[in-house]
Amino acid sequence: MDWLLIPFEVSFVQRALVAGVLVSVACAIVGTWVVLRGMAFIGDALSHGMLPGIALASLAGVNLVIGALLSAGVMALGLTALGRSRRLSQDTGIGLLFVGMLATGVIIVSHSRSFAVDLTGFLFGDVLAVGAGDLAGLVAALALVAVVAALGHRSFVALTFDARKARTLGLRPGLANALLLALVTLTIVASFRVVGTLLVFGLLIAPAAAATFWARRISTIMLLAALLGSLATLIGLLVSWHGGTAAGASIAVSAVLLFFLSAGFSALRPARG
Repeated sequence: MDWLLIPFEVSFVQRALVAGVLVSVACAIVGTWVVLRGMAFIGDALSHGMLPGIALASLAGVNLVIGALLSAGVMALGLTALGRSRRLSQDTGIGLLFVGMLATGVIIVSHSRSFAVDLTGFLFGDVLAVGAGDLAGLVAALALVAVVAALGHRSFVALTFDARKARTLGLRPGLANALLLALVTLTIVASFRVVGTLLVFGLLIAPAAAATFWARRISTIMLLAALLGSLATLIGLLVSWHGGTAAGASIAVSAVLLFFLSAGFSALRPARG
């Protein structure tokens, strides 16, 4: 059992585990809606569309979170605007914004002689360098996500399963959709500096998707997704410690592998009569 316990006797690994669990819970709450509504491409576009803001913030010497928030806000507004167009399908608009924002970020980075923005850090973060301030920020973000998700739960359910009925009930599906985009944006922005956009997206999609094989109630899916995300964090940190691999990428791969394991075991279950 020493191989399991020894890594977590180190303080920075303990903080990494706590950060991963906090991100997992936030991603479980938001990711459940992302999976149920088929918004995975939107989550991916938002996470990678932050690069221009991060690059500009780094070059200007300001807090990267401010740049990420502004860039993600532009993405969210763009997605909302293009979603109203009847000439473009939603995935076309998302794809255009995704490529445009990511390419713009790469151009900004390539014109920086100092390469102030580390693309590897942007994708994978540095979960092993999490400090007390980062944990406090994650706790605050999780609390806000939980409160907004609880208040908007009824509207999100109606929007997901019957948007027309939501409109007749006066639940304003357009506002609910914008609020859900804001939650996705908040979760990604609050977490990227700690764990990177790749890990955020992995924990946003994989655990929630895996949970859908075992649960039907939304609250149960969220709970299972949080547990699976936390398990992926634990496994990823162990793999990183003993194998010398990148911690963020190891956690993301663990989350995806848990999804495929869930899919495989679910397929082996006898069909319900």
